Amino acid sequence: MEYIYAALLLNSAGKEITEDAVKAILVAGGVEANEARVKALVAALEGVDIAEAIEKAAIAPVAAAAPAATAAAPVEEKKEEKKEDTGAAAAAGLGALFG
Repeated sequence: MEYIYAALLLNSAGKEITEDAVKAILVAGGVEANEARVKALVAALEGVDIAEAIEKAAIAPVAAAAPAATAAAPVEEKKEEKKEDTGAAAAAGLGALFG
């Protein structure tokens, strides 16, 4: 996570995300920088618009949750209706027994 945070900090400061910059942030934070991880991070972020990626990540859970909440509401209503119908049928049956 420290590596990602270092990249986000550089992006937020408007700095270029380079291996040296990521290492400098990690060392300043007291983290021993792993060369392979730093290289992999910088290579993975090459050509990525971080602001756009963050925006998409923030919107995705909201968009996914909305249909699920809408779909869940009718199912609950149907279950409640079945319980009411079952209770009314049972009451009518008992009334016929004691007539």
